[in-house]
Amino acid sequence: MNPSEILFSHNLKRTSCREGIIQVIGSNETALSEQEIRQQLEGNYDRTTYFRSFKTLEDSGIIHKIVVDNQTIKYALGAYNKENRKHAHFYCSKCQKVKCMTTVLTPEVPMPEGYRISETNLIIKGTCNNCNC
Repeated sequence: MNPSEILFSHNLKRTSCREGIIQVIGSNETALSEQEIRQQLEGNYDRTTYFRSFKTLEDSGIIHKIVVDNQTIKYALGAYNKENRKHAHFYCSKCQKVKCMTTVLTPEVPMPEGYRISETNLIIKGTCNNCNC
């Protein structure tokens, strides 16, 4: 699906910033930081527009946030696709790229009565196939 179709399927208004974010993230094989996305969009929007667009896209499930550590946050498409919702992420400690590992599912964790899981984040750290060569 193209960015406007994705927005339409989530009943969201089309804006050039939202479409740009979806296009940039969708055209990369690895997850990107907000700064990397902004650089590819050549800084056409102010900080408030970016913030609101990221929040709307994340809240709607079109993109998902990957928190690697306290300083590294990346974004990827695919959360809107039910097959990709509960998967692990691989963080390469050499090139610092993050890749969605859609074939590695996060395990179901049995919780005690009264506990509810709001989020599960599985980060696998190591060296990617490009850096291992």
